[in-house]
Amino acid sequence: MRHDLPEENWKKSSYSGAQSGDCLEVQITHDGRVAARDSKTPSMGAFVFSPEGWSAFVEDVKRGHFD
Repeated sequence: MRHDLPEENWKKSSYSGAQSGDCLEVQITHDGRVAARDSKTPSMGAFVFSPEGWSAFVEDVKRGHFD
């Protein structure tokens, strides 16, 4: 499903930086989901997670499942 995501509501991760090349931005959608996108290529769109799905994704990242 495509979401109409306003440009002004994106928040850049505090872990994003020029040195690492990892640039993640997130925003909460009007229906309470979490949208995440690559700030270097916002035209590519965003992944949209349920709040529970986002929490599970963040935990998997912390555990190194995507390294």
